[in-house]
Parts: sequence; C-alpha cells; structure tokens
Amino acid sequence: MDWVAGMLNLPESYLSTSTGGGVIQGTTSEAVVAVMVAARERYLRQVIPHFDDLDGTGRENAMAKRRANLVAIGSEASHSCTQKAALIIGVRYRSVPVAVDDDFSMRGQRLQQTISQCRKEGLEPFYVTATLGTTSTCAVDRFEEIAEVLKDEPSIWVHVDAAYTGNALVCEEYQYLTKPFGAFDSFSTALSKWLLVNLDACCLFVKKRDQLIDALSIHPAYLRNTASDSGAVIDYRNWQVPLSRRFRALKIWFVMRSYGQKRLKEYIRNHIRLGQAFANLIASKPDLFEIMTPPAFALTVLRVRSESGDSEEANRLTRAVYESINKANEVMLTSTVIGGDFVIRVVGANPNTNMAALQRAFDILVSATEECLGRSSTTTNECRTHPSVVPRCISEKDTMRSTGDDGIGLSRKWIGPQDFRAVASLWNVVSKWNWL
Repeated sequence: MDWVAGMLNLPESYLSTSTGGGVIQGTTSEAVVAVMVAARERYLRQVIPHFDDLDGTGRENAMAKRRANLVAIGSEASHSCTQKAALIIGVRYRSVPVAVDDDFSMRGQRLQQTISQCRKEGLEPFYVTATLGTTSTCAVDRFEEIAEVLKDEPSIWVHVDAAYTGNALVCEEYQYLTKPFGAFDSFSTALSKWLLVNLDACCLFVKKRDQLIDALSIHPAYLRNTASDSGAVIDYRNWQVPLSRRFRALKIWFVMRSYGQKRLKEYIRNHIRLGQAFANLIASKPDLFEIMTPPAFALTVLRVRSESGDSEEANRLTRAVYESINKANEVMLTSTVIGGDFVIRVVGANPNTNMAALQRAFDILVSATEECLGRSSTTTNECRTHPSVVPRCISEKDTMRSTGDDGIGLSRKWIGPQDFRAVASLWNVVSKWNWL
C-alpha cells in the first residue's frame, strides 16, 4: 500500500512508516462507512466533557445522547455512498449546494455556510466528504478552500473520495491536486475503476491509523492470538467492517509488476486524449449538442440542443435520444441530472477503447439525434446496417495490441499457457504458507 501511496503522490503522513497507513477495502462504499465510524468516535471522544474519566455505562450514555445530533456533510454532487454511510451508522446528512458556474465543485464558502446552518439547527457536523472527480461530471472540489475553512475545526473529519479520478494521480500533471491532502484525514481510490485491477480493489489511506483501529477494534477471546496481541502482525480486521477479508493485494501487485508506472501513466494519458478527441467531435456539431461541463478525465457530459433554447425541451430531447440508443443496444450510454438538466455521459476509460470506437459512438449519437429532431441523416442508414457495440468495432489486432489510432503502443496480449503455469507455481507456494 505504501507503493500505491507513493505512486499517487500522497502525503508522507498517509504511509505506514508514519502515523498513517493503507488498507484494501472492497468498495468505496465500505471505505466511507469505515472512516465515518472513525470520525464519529473521534468526535465524541473530543467533545464529551471528561470522557476519559467516565466508566463504561457513563460513556455509552453520553455518546448515545450526542449521536442524535451528529450530521455528516457532502456536496450535492457527492456520490450517494456518503449519504448511505450516514444512514448505516445512524447519523443525519446534509449536502452543500454546488453551482454550474463552479463546474459543480464544492467551494469553501458554501461549505462554511452549510456548517453554520447545521449548527443553527442544533446539529453537530463531524464529517465531510470532499470529492476528487464527482460521479456525474468528474468535478474536483476546491481542496485548498476546504482546508482553509476547516483549519480551525480539528474535530471534523475530512475524507477525499477519489474512486475513479484518483487513478489519474499516477500522472505527474495531476499530482498538484494532492498538496492540500495533508490537512485532511483520509483518502480512497478504487484501482478497479481505471487502473486495470479487477473488482474489488479500493485503496483506503488514513493519516492516523490509531483513530481507525480504535473505532473498529473488538477483541473477543476467540479472536485473540499471540501475534496480534504482541503487535507482531497488522490485524486488518480492525481496519474494516467485515471480520474476514480476501487476498486482494496479489492482483494489485500483478498489475503494478506487469505494467510498471510508465505504462500505467501512458494508459491513463491515452484515455484522457481519447476523451478530449470525443469532446472535440461533439463540439463540431454545435447545432445538435452542447457540452455541459468541461471535458475531464476522459468524461464528456452533453445534452441535445433545443432549437427553441427551452431547457425542458432540451431535457425531453436528450432523454429521447438516450433511451432510443440504449434500446437499440448498439452502444451503452449513461445519464445523470445536473442542475436540473438531464444529460448524457460518455467515458472511454476501457482497455479496448480506441478512436475508431469513439468515432462510431459519435456517429450513432448524431444519427439518433437527427432522427429525433426529424432531420434527414447521412449516417442513419449506415448505423442501422452496422449494429455494432463499441467494443465489437475493435479489430482483433486492436484487441491484441492497443496501437494505431490510440497511439501508445501498450501491449495487451491474451493470457497464454505460460501465464497459467506462473500462477499455478505461485499458488503452490502460497498454499503452503502457515496463515494466521
């Protein structure tokens, strides 16, 4: 995990050689639940008077009384996992408004206003999710502003959710984003979303591991053992909600060892170039489409342009195009609603995506939109006679070796017999280990 932290340029305080450390969770949702529990317990211990002097029953009563007023905070663009985590651990949830003028990122001033409003209502903010790459638009919250607002709020835990976009931190041009992370408490990114690791592989890092361990540790007699009691091993059951855990580290090691940092950087940069190229295609048809937010991290967010300029009409047209394309089962689009507008999301962060595939998707979008608008289309017949899903229009050569239009020369060969022999040999070694 320290290797991953170094690759992502996380602050030294998140390393196991310091006060922090990393643990592989199943998903971001699991990671957020874990850190929110840690945030709740830390907050209560800090604000309850004479907490250390209370006996067991006194602590329970005092904590139960204060929990009723606790509130977790995320932005309107935060992933639903923050709200679900608040529901699971029994606290309230409030969201910070975001605006289109800020590209739907959370600003420090709006966060401050939300915190103040919560306190006016008698609520106690104890946790904030800041996002690096929101689900709907890949917006990046204003981390420096958030750090400035919360510098005098040591009892509020700040978690950075970077589930998808955090993978781009392997590239130096995005590592400036981690500079304020030293002021926050935890960070998570899912390597399964963009760095070629199979699900599940969410890497959670905390700045002070003791706070996470103290919140989640339970020591029944049947789990006691000499190695754990002496501190000779790290007992990761105290870093997560489940007791048992899968051996997830090996698949991450395989990817890092097989590709190396250089190729992983090329992989991310190629997708970002492809995403920008697709956005340029959309921009070339201003009579049909409008790009709703600046293209970011291989994601383009668009909607169909209404000739009348009416927003409701644009929403109706966009939904009609979206549903007709997905119903035809030629390409798979996703949608969302931002600022009341129904929009289409196109992201090409797939190992098999190349420019030919994105061009095909664009042609289908144009054809479906012109048909919906009642215009004659030069591509309609072509699209109907070539009902190919985006991955299907990739040739065997492209599948075997991602070169040509995508231009990075990154080998993606099929697994051969030699690979199975290597895995079998490794398993023979691993199966003989004496597991605790």
